[in-house]
Amino acid sequence: MAVKVIGAGLAGSEAAWQLASRGIAVELYEMKPHKMTPAHHSPDFAELVCSNSLRGDRLENAVGLLKEELRRCGSLILQCAEATRVEAGGCLAVDRGGFSRMVTEKIRSHPNIRVIPEEVTRVPEGPVIIATGPLTSDALSQAIGEYFGNTGYLHFFDAAAPLVTAESIDMNLAWWQSRYDRGTPDYINCALDKEQYEAFVRELTTAQEAEVHGFEDSNVFEGCMPVEVMARRGVDTLRYGPLKPVGLTDPKTGREPYAVVQLRQDNAAKSVYNLVGFQTHLKFGEQKRVFSMIPALHDAEFVRYGVMHQNTFLQSPKLLDRFYADRRNPMVAFAGQMTGVEGYVESTASGYLAAVAMAAKVQGKEPTEFPAITAIGALGHYISDASIESFQPMNINFGIMPKLEKRVRKKAEKNLAIAQRSLAAIDALVAEGI
Repeated sequence: MAVKVIGAGLAGSEAAWQLASRGIAVELYEMKPHKMTPAHHSPDFAELVCSNSLRGDRLENAVGLLKEELRRCGSLILQCAEATRVEAGGCLAVDRGGFSRMVTEKIRSHPNIRVIPEEVTRVPEGPVIIATGPLTSDALSQAIGEYFGNTGYLHFFDAAAPLVTAESIDMNLAWWQSRYDRGTPDYINCALDKEQYEAFVRELTTAQEAEVHGFEDSNVFEGCMPVEVMARRGVDTLRYGPLKPVGLTDPKTGREPYAVVQLRQDNAAKSVYNLVGFQTHLKFGEQKRVFSMIPALHDAEFVRYGVMHQNTFLQSPKLLDRFYADRRNPMVAFAGQMTGVEGYVESTASGYLAAVAMAAKVQGKEPTEFPAITAIGALGHYISDASIESFQPMNINFGIMPKLEKRVRKKAEKNLAIAQRSLAAIDALVAEGI
């Protein structure tokens, strides 16, 4: 019996790989390249639409723990991310194109996976994992709504940051450094003094925005807030957000700058950099005008402007169980951001768990329990927690994991202890042959 996987993003690619690795035939449906969305630029699988960073890689950080769990569980996405890694201080960032190409090659070459290049417009009979993400086509989105009785959808808006060429950055006005000098100096730092910063914020708050149907500031996910929306919250908001200067030293003055824009490597060739935290839905001309006010970017060449798109997700606590499956029909599962997990790594984790559980069900076994003390399990428990009244997308964090039995005062030590407890549980599951 073949399992259908709908969508070849991060969650769908991971799900297809995990099923196929367990000897199960997979039919992977992907509508690209025949049908693209405004946010997609590549026909490859696992396309990173917003940022090329999979965020922090330290175990004291919850997403760092989640990545380590996935590594130990044999994640395809983490394997490809490590192979295409680019320098980014303490973060795991990848060559955007190289990463997607590697995932695509591995998926297409697996003997148990048959890729079907077509759009799915209805919810198929199980076994199926639907992982079409925040950019689900209108037809399938409507079909999913009807499948759940038109009571299961919410939405918010997501935004992507612009990219500039490395050669167009004025390095006479910028310098290389990672915050607090952690790891290697992998970020380009562009300083603004008080006058430059205040002028930049003024223009940013009044710049013309592209029309996005139904957009309101209140509908924006806090973790992907457009820079102009942040600026409207107060003149100093950006200095406590993406333009914070803490942990950086301007070599020209020997002091902490007033504000700093950081640029992160976006490809292995180091020819393209993205403006960290500069998700936006300003008109393209306005992006060029306003972002060129950053001194080191006065002649910046933009190879991609920021874009805004609707991110649709389920009211998962009412609809899904801890294995991301429909409570009414366990052979129909969902994965990725449409379930309310937020972020690349979290989407990967949901695809992994949905696939491991589906593989067990197809083989007539009980799905393996991932306890809430693991980051993978904690996400599954979060999206299926029926006690949540106002459900919102969530990044992995230590707050949704059970507390330690013994109190640890220092935050870093406490988080590390939580991580060690989690990894011990993961190692036990791997030893049992999940």
